[in-house]
This record gives sequence, structure tokens and C-alpha cells, in this order.
Amino acid sequence: MSSTEDDQLAELKDWWQRNGKPLVTGGLLALVVVFGWQAWHKYQSNQAQGASMLYQQLLETTLTPDGKPDPARVADLANKLNSEFAGSAYAQYGSLFVAKVAVDTGKLDDAARELKAITDKPANPTLGEVARQRLAQVLAAQNKVDDALKLLDGDADKAFLASREELKGDLLVQLGRSDEAHAAYQKAKAALSDEAAVGGLQIKLDDLAKGDA
Repeated sequence: MSSTEDDQLAELKDWWQRNGKPLVTGGLLALVVVFGWQAWHKYQSNQAQGASMLYQQLLETTLTPDGKPDPARVADLANKLNSEFAGSAYAQYGSLFVAKVAVDTGKLDDAARELKAITDKPANPTLGEVARQRLAQVLAAQNKVDDALKLLDGDADKAFLASREELKGDLLVQLGRSDEAHAAYQKAKAALSDEAAVGGLQIKLDDLAKGDA
């Protein structure tokens, strides 16, 4: 047994002794806790490795002459990810990939379903925001622009503020709400560095200004 495990056992035994438990009970419980903890970490490591391998296989489906993945292979791997590692980050990254393939093949309903499953219960805030913005784009493509805008209500993490506000601006332009679109683009620009703000976003602002002229 390593010195670290010895230290863990000693600390647990001491705690039990100080709380009026027999030494032997404390020792047995300590062993259960220590080895149970190690087994859990090993299990978690194996789970992560298995999910990682499936996700890697999913990404490798694009390694075809034309760069287009086989939809059947994608569906099979994605189903395995979701059945074996449901709710994990890997499974949800897989769902993002599946949604992209669905969009590329014109299956917007399938893409929306994959993305909504993530936004309903994201594995982490980053996945939640990425899925939210992509779902808004899919809804807009389905002419559900008002629904898309509702998804983008509320505060966004600073790292995603610019992309969310720019997307809101795009949606508002679709609805012909130029003043609100301009305000959203300005918020997006303010969230970026001066260098990053020069480009597509500035072109959108300029186009709106020409429309007002």
C-alpha cells in the first residue's frame, strides 16, 4: 500500500476513534472507503476512455474521399454513445456532430431534436450555450425565427456574448427589426476586441446603415 493510502487510512481511523467508534469498525470502514474510492475512479477512467474512443470513431466517419460521413455509421456510433454514456459531455459532443450531419443532409427536424436534448439538460455550460445557438439557427432555417429569438433571451457568459448578440442581430434582420438588430450588433461589437470586431460584423452594421439611408 502506498504512503498516501496509509495516510488516508490513518486519518479515517483517527476520525472514528475521536467520534467514539471502536477501532476495528473504523479500520474496516476506512478500507471500504479507500478501496471503494479507488474502484470508482478506475470505473470513471474506464468510462471516459470508452466514451472517448466512440467519439473518436464518430469523428473519423468524415475520413472518406468526399469528406461526407456515412449517415448509418454516424447513427450507430451516436446511439452507442447515448446508450452507454447518456448525459456525458462526450455523448453531447456526439449529438452536436449528429446535428451537423443532419443539417448537411437537410434533416432539420432531426437536428433540432438532437440540439434540444442538449439544451434541456447540458453536461456543462459551454455545451449548453453552443447547442442553444445552433438550435436557434436551425429554428430560423425552419422559419421559426420568434422561437429562435426566445432561446437567446437572458444573460450569456462573457465568452459567448458576442456570438449570441450577433446571432440575435441576424434573426432580427430576418424579421425586419432593423433598429433592434443594430443594437444587438453593437453589443456584439463591444464584446470583441477592436481587431476582432473588424470584419463580418462591421459589414453587417454598415449594411444596416445603408438600409437606413
